[in-house]
Amino acid sequence: MTESAPKDAGTVAIEDRDRLARTPAHALALDCLSAGIEAAHPRALVEESIDVTDGRLSVRTVDGTEASYDLDAYDRVVLLGGGNAAGTLAAALEDVLGDRLAAGVVVTDAPVETQIVEQCRGDHPIPTERGVHHTRRVLDMASAAGPDDLVIAGITGGASALLAAPAAGIELPALRTVTNALIASGATIAEINAVRKHCSDVKGGRLARAAAPATVVTLVVSDVVGDDPSVIGSGPTVPDPSTYAEALDVLDRYGIDAPAAIGTHLQAGGAGDRPETPVAGDPIFDRVGVHVIGNGRTAIRAARDVATAAGYRAVTLAGDVEGEASDVGGVHAAIATECRREGGVAKPPCVLLSGGEATVTLGDDHGVGGPNQEFATACGLAIEAPGIVVAAVDTDGIDGPTDAAGALVDASTFVDRRDGDDGEADNDCEGGDDGEADDDAAVTVDAARAALDGNDVTTVLRDAGALLETGPTGTNVNDLRVIVVEGRN
Repeated sequence: MTESAPKDAGTVAIEDRDRLARTPAHALALDCLSAGIEAAHPRALVEESIDVTDGRLSVRTVDGTEASYDLDAYDRVVLLGGGNAAGTLAAALEDVLGDRLAAGVVVTDAPVETQIVEQCRGDHPIPTERGVHHTRRVLDMASAAGPDDLVIAGITGGASALLAAPAAGIELPALRTVTNALIASGATIAEINAVRKHCSDVKGGRLARAAAPATVVTLVVSDVVGDDPSVIGSGPTVPDPSTYAEALDVLDRYGIDAPAAIGTHLQAGGAGDRPETPVAGDPIFDRVGVHVIGNGRTAIRAARDVATAAGYRAVTLAGDVEGEASDVGGVHAAIATECRREGGVAKPPCVLLSGGEATVTLGDDHGVGGPNQEFATACGLAIEAPGIVVAAVDTDGIDGPTDAAGALVDASTFVDRRDGDDGEADNDCEGGDDGEADDDAAVTVDAARAALDGNDVTTVLRDAGALLETGPTGTNVNDLRVIVVEGRN
């Protein structure tokens, strides 16, 4: 039972929404974001994908495949897991399973109220001592499962940090140091997790090893481009195709000087002195099923439906965008500008949508920001034409190491004093106010560019009144970007 935790509502509340929704275009962008996040909430995903009828647990995945498990065939059913959305996923599953669920424990940074599953608080994106302690409890419950038990593993984005169990010989400070360095390096999530998996007692299939020979049903909410289960949450219940040698190569490629304990550990593994992570064909996976029930495209489809219902042409640019956030923003801004002027990929009025995971390579003297905030800042600097509104969020409500989910910008967000800009923007979005920027939002183009160059955009976006704040949303399917392009009046 989880005490003094909020109930799982499954709805998104954008702070100061009335001010942010100052034109119909701004309101539509926010509506698309909210719909996308809510569609990817575990409660909605479980309602869509999970069913228990006549003692059978049925699972329907994002690609349309189905699996079924006879709950009457097991002595006990337990629920384990970790991630940003593990708490809300556990709550939804608890409701579906009812009294068939005997026990459970999950590690999350946003616990919600449950009656059977114990929700333990951990930290994200850098692991902490309490997360390590709670992860050991997850491993203990997995190890206690017998051959006639069913272990349901709820794995969501953020599990790589929240399920933390450093391998023997590695202390938590060393793991924190290398994790910080990897995140700052601009490495992809697959590269980061290759290192994480080879420094852990829970990642890379090791949770499945602890649970064997029990049957394991892994339910995944994906925050990874391509939905590779071995990458999502560092794949605690699936075979690991990465190696110690690849982990060492990642550190070398990005010039990361790892703490001595980690270097020694990985070198020993690369030399064959430590066993590799479990691979495909290992008997521990004979009774493991892995099912992705939600991903970034779930959010995009819901946002698209809202745009279409509002009478806009909706175009999904891509669901798997990766790259440096500011570069990705520049490309999106160029596409939107072309649509506004010449039609481009869609004739306005239209809504352009994308998902995936942008990254930020931090400089030595970086400030505070996040990928979606950098994306939006780059768009705000690049867009000169009125009638374009850009919104971008991390669907978990936490963009980088900040309290903001992302940002909402248009051509008036930053002002250019050199051109005599007085802070008022010509905005021909229909309805609402006249598009005038807030008087206290006089963030100059030069200030915004300097902030982007210094990876310090949160302050300028806050000063411009452009930050989007939702608090933890209860889900995590990575980035969601919405660009509303109005027709010319």
